Amino acid sequence: MTGPAAAPVPSGIDRMLARARDRLRRIGPHEAAAELAAGDALLVDIRPAAQRAREGEFADALVIERNVLEWRLDPLSDARIPEATGHDVRWIVACSEGYTSSLAAASLHDIGLPRATDLEGGFQAWRAAGLPVTGGEEPPGTR
Repeated sequence: MTGPAAAPVPSGIDRMLARARDRLRRIGPHEAAAELAAGDALLVDIRPAAQRAREGEFADALVIERNVLEWRLDPLSDARIPEATGHDVRWIVACSEGYTSSLAAASLHDIGLPRATDLEGGFQAWRAAGLPVTGGEEPPGTR
């Protein structure tokens, strides 16, 4: 007679993030901006509305919150956006600091969008690089 099976050891979020990133060729803000300017990619901001209001927004990004991302970008989905024209679209996914976007981009690979990637450092890196942003609350102590 055998005892109860051992429970699987959870891999943890750090391991999950590393596995997701192993599947991507992540890009920095300037490379992303160049692809956007050339018309070779579309930038998707997955941050929630409250975070965008607080931090500011990319000057030129599609806003698709994380909870509906796959349905909006899958060209086979009835809920897709007009820009989701095929499986070869280059999607650059961005969040605040580049963590959630890595998981989201890997999920896009899983649904057949192999050119998807994410923005290293997210919105924070984009803004720090001096690239165009709009809005956001004024940081404390700047008056």
